[in-house]
This record gives sequence, structure tokens and C-alpha cells, in this order.
Amino acid sequence: MKFGVITFPGSNCDQDMIYVLRNLMGQQVEELWHKDTSIKNVDMVVLPGGFSYGDYLRSGAIAKFSPIMKEVMAHANRGGYVLGVCNGFQILTESGLLDGALLHNDQQKFICKNIFLKADSKSAGISKSLDKDRTFKIPIAHGEGRFYADTKTIDQLEQNDQVLFRYCDASGKIDLESNPNGSLNNIAGVTNKNKNVFGMMPHPERAADSILANTDGKLLFESILENC
Repeated sequence: MKFGVITFPGSNCDQDMIYVLRNLMGQQVEELWHKDTSIKNVDMVVLPGGFSYGDYLRSGAIAKFSPIMKEVMAHANRGGYVLGVCNGFQILTESGLLDGALLHNDQQKFICKNIFLKADSKSAGISKSLDKDRTFKIPIAHGEGRFYADTKTIDQLEQNDQVLFRYCDASGKIDLESNPNGSLNNIAGVTNKNKNVFGMMPHPERAADSILANTDGKLLFESILENC
């Protein structure tokens, strides 16, 4: 696949993502700038983590107006693949490409630690190949990661197999204690109805290299390559 990784002012995970996709996964990567007006015919656009525009107003609220986002939205509406991680997920919800919103963590604190996930969606490319009975240890690093949506939207996400991942404990138990930020239904990531736009708060690119003694995140990228 050909990936395009966007750098916004304040992005700080763009090079991590580029390294994983190019060096570890062996894929072609285009480095895109937020002022670009072309996504250079990539198959998947990646919006990485960070603090775009300093997270002023709300996380992702200004980045959605970057020139390149017009092309990202057109790409997604044509059925092209888009992945947003952490701040990238926030940008996707602000842009309307994904349902819901990311609010301040329930404890009003920035959280940076390893957590555990369970893959949920059986039809979305990023989770389709993942073992639904095991857990994945993936880092989080966010202050506004609490997924929220109205009851009708939550019901639709659940019914349409649009929940990608849920926070859990090491044994796979999904409960309040394993929820790091207060997200509704322990939701850590969602997809759109067409299953071509993926958003998640945890950082799989930070758990993809054996030098870090954790390659659980690499399995998510392998699932993308197998199914997208």
C-alpha cells in the first residue's frame, strides 16, 4: 500500500508513524504537509498524534480547516482509507468523518501509560484479522480522549459493528476500572459506516518495534495490509 502521513503544526507522532510504515512494514510512504493541496494518490491517509495548532479551542478543531483536509475528506468520501490516531482521531470527529466527539478525560488529567484493548469490529480492516479473544497492550497519551456520543449514535455504532476497540484489563475484562478516561461503553476507537475511516486514541505505532519489547501494535498494521 501507499500511505500518506500528514504533519500539522504541533504533530509529534508523525515521524514515529512514518518509521513504522516505511521501515518496519516495508510500505511506500508520502510525507504530506498540512498546507498541501494533493494527497499524492495514496491509498491510505494517516493523521498522526500530537497537539495540532496547540489544541486551541478544542483538539482538532483548527486542524480540520487545513488545506489538505479538503482532499482528505474527498478521499474518504470516494471510499479511500483514512486512519487517525489520538489527535488524528480528534481531527476526524471534528471534521465529521467519524461520529462522536473526544472530550476531556473524566479526571481532567493528561494520561500517558500502557493500557489494554480488545478488538471488537469483525468487519473493519484494522481489526478484522485480530484475535477477538486476546488483549493488546498499547500506549495512550492524551488529555481529551473520552469518547462521547448521544444514545442514538452509540446504538448505531454498536449495531453496525463500528466499534473498533474497547478498553479492558489484562485479562480482557471490560469494565469501569479498565476505562482510563471515561469513554462511553469503554470505546477506544470507531469506524464509519463504510468501514474505510478508522479512528483510535491508543498509539499502535508506539508498540510496533521489538526494540520497545512490545509489538502488539504491529498486528493492527498487519491487519490493515491484509484487509484494506
